Amino acid sequence: MTKKVYCGNVAIGGGAPVSIQSMTNTDTRNVSATLDQISRLQEAGCQIVRLAVPDLEAAEAFGRIKKAAKVPLVADIHFDYRLALESIRQGADKIRINPGNIGDRDRVLQVVRAAAERQIPIRIGVNSGSLEKDLLEKYQGVSAQGLADSALRNVRMVEEMGFDDIVVSLKASNVRLNQDAHQLVAASTDHPLHIGITESGTVTSGRIKSAIGIGALLLAGIGDTMRVSLTGDPVSEVLLAKEILQVVGLRGSGINLVSCPTCGRTQVDLEKIAREVEEKSKRIALDREEKGLPSLTVAVMGCAVNGPGEARSADVGVACGTGKGVLFKRGEIIKTVSEEDIVAELLKAVEHYEDL
Repeated sequence: MTKKVYCGNVAIGGGAPVSIQSMTNTDTRNVSATLDQISRLQEAGCQIVRLAVPDLEAAEAFGRIKKAAKVPLVADIHFDYRLALESIRQGADKIRINPGNIGDRDRVLQVVRAAAERQIPIRIGVNSGSLEKDLLEKYQGVSAQGLADSALRNVRMVEEMGFDDIVVSLKASNVRLNQDAHQLVAASTDHPLHIGITESGTVTSGRIKSAIGIGALLLAGIGDTMRVSLTGDPVSEVLLAKEILQVVGLRGSGINLVSCPTCGRTQVDLEKIAREVEEKSKRIALDREEKGLPSLTVAVMGCAVNGPGEARSADVGVACGTGKGVLFKRGEIIKTVSEEDIVAELLKAVEHYEDL
């Protein structure tokens, strides 16, 4: 088990639930726009938000944002250690640095001492796009071992400064490379790991990379906090992160929809039914999550081959026939309904699942 650190009131590592992070893409110096986006991220389920701090004006704006925000905030620092120091003074809950581009050891030490004084963690981040020159030469390009070596030697440097509240991050856009590098680091340190697939792509192409890459790490027991990286509205990152956690069994609330791929035996418009159930059950899923109710498996099945078995095994399910469907709840048949009533009756059974 990894060590536990705290980013504000959110525990990272030590057996705590995997937390969801995202990063604003507004200009941090635009306080109102950044706060609006942070609010949207929080509503979507984001637990930790990272902000770019490219200059002193952004660092000072960070302080104003911190006073109004209701989630822990991370200051993302590159190149100038003084921006890290100012962000810490402005109330950052965590600092993200790449010691390799901050400068000499003394500059890193100043950041470490300031973080220790404020008792906030440091995320040591390494990306495949910014690997140190000596490691690129040693391994003849970007490699999993090179990424691991970079992360671990930066961690050791900070540890030698007497600082232990560390979160380790190493990301690549290549899913296999990312997986191999994380396995090497996870076997070599007990610091919590921040996982993700960097520069994964758009909301369309990046979903596949992120789901496979992050999901594989989580199923291997690697990862204490995560960010899905997608080009576009960061709210989409949070929504996908929640889906990934649900699918791998690390997030219990929500609706797990099971639907068959359809075949020549299907006698209803199952695609339309499944899409309506998926869309209209989102509100129910959020309501269950807010109430702390367990996840429900909902099955939408198209024929008599696997349909009755899958529907009966789900919490709520429907097995369709010719222009109609048999509705199941807790493994028992409730009623037979016409095709046009399937969605409404199924959702009613889901919404009132706890009712006897």
